Amino acid sequence: MTTYLAISVGAILGANARYLVGGWVADRLGSSFPYGTLVINVSGSFLIGIVLGVSATRIVPDWFRPLFAIGFLGAYTTFSTFSFETLGLADSGAWVGAATNVVVSVAASLLAVYLGTMVARLY
Repeated sequence: MTTYLAISVGAILGANARYLVGGWVADRLGSSFPYGTLVINVSGSFLIGIVLGVSATRIVPDWFRPLFAIGFLGAYTTFSTFSFETLGLADSGAWVGAATNVVVSVAASLLAVYLGTMVARLY
């Protein structure tokens, strides 16, 4: 039961963080390109690198990984939104934008998870 509660609490926090970060980014960079989703996916990749990297080498409470990796980051990251927004760019004829979103999102997220694991090794 503790695991389910941890996932639920993490999901509530992650969904709200996604809403706040997405809005904050859109307010600053606009909505002509899905910058908010890009920032959320890259930062989520970075965070999972840190959290899973640290929890692989340190003793953490049993509830911590489900709370953060499944609950928080599962609700925070936005692959389905990324897919929908990319399709929207392509459907509107913005093929370069759609391709840019795919390449930058995947490359930056892979780099972020790598950097996150490197940060985790410092601890």
